[in-house]
Amino acid sequence: MRREGSALHGFGVVTLKEIADHFTSILVVVLVVLVVGVAVIVVRGAIEQIKEVTAEDPFLFLRLFTRSSPLALVALLSFLVPLIAIGLGFDSVNGEHNRRTLSRIMSQPIYRDALLFGKFAAGLFTLSISMIVLWLLIIGFGLVGLGIPPNAEEMARALVLLIVTIAYAGFWFSLALLFSIVFRSAATAALVSLGAWLFLTIIWPLFSPLLASVVTSASPVANTSDVLGALDTQAAFARLSPSVLFNEIVSIVLDPSLRSTQQSMLQQVGLMLLERGAIPRAPIPLLQSVLVVWPQMVALIGGTILVFVIGYIVFQRQEVRA
Repeated sequence: MRREGSALHGFGVVTLKEIADHFTSILVVVLVVLVVGVAVIVVRGAIEQIKEVTAEDPFLFLRLFTRSSPLALVALLSFLVPLIAIGLGFDSVNGEHNRRTLSRIMSQPIYRDALLFGKFAAGLFTLSISMIVLWLLIIGFGLVGLGIPPNAEEMARALVLLIVTIAYAGFWFSLALLFSIVFRSAATAALVSLGAWLFLTIIWPLFSPLLASVVTSASPVANTSDVLGALDTQAAFARLSPSVLFNEIVSIVLDPSLRSTQQSMLQQVGLMLLERGAIPRAPIPLLQSVLVVWPQMVALIGGTILVFVIGYIVFQRQEVRA
């Protein structure tokens, strides 16, 4: 049977309805409290450490995101954002099955395309609002605590951090949405999503160096190029984890003195990355920092699209019963 009209007919209705559900649920209330609590803890710890730094630091405001006690903001985001995204998406589709409302929705002039796109857009919008609120709280508390405004370079780098964090949240939300399509039980979808998060965030970064060493052990390390090749292989294995991609991006964006994502690895083996004519530890422009991590950004966004497309195909082939 040939479809009539646009496949996205009803997309706006579904999106607004899902946004209203998100912002009237107890989960979003917990989310707001969590965001405010994280902002207060991070800024308090960061300001105490920043006061010990000399005022000559041209990027003093960026230290709000990289210095805190016991964890920096970027470290908290790498763990906190996936949990928030999974909490919003693990019952997006199977919840409609369990409430017997999916067949009623499908009986309306709304295609599955519009339903799935609307749920994804609403979840991403909710996550974006929470990340923007957190970002503004950090900036506001930093202004009050430090007493100095950030310069244009610092604001631009902080804005890139916000965009990357939203993309990072989008990946985990699309993964939770996929599992909510595959599994009819919300509990099963939540457990599988959390298991995937634990594996990709904690287990895989620990075991990927071992797998990389097995691959590179066949060729002996004789010179510097062999060492760099082994580090590239190790980094390629580790970058299968979205948390590793996120951490590499924010480390380069928030530290203008870094010129490579492998700079810390090179220092561990006694090497230093230094371009001809460059001054060690001298800051580089924002555009150059973005170009350094551009492949990681594309990989993170591409992974989000890939996971969503898989969920879209599975959802289109599912049978909906009354």
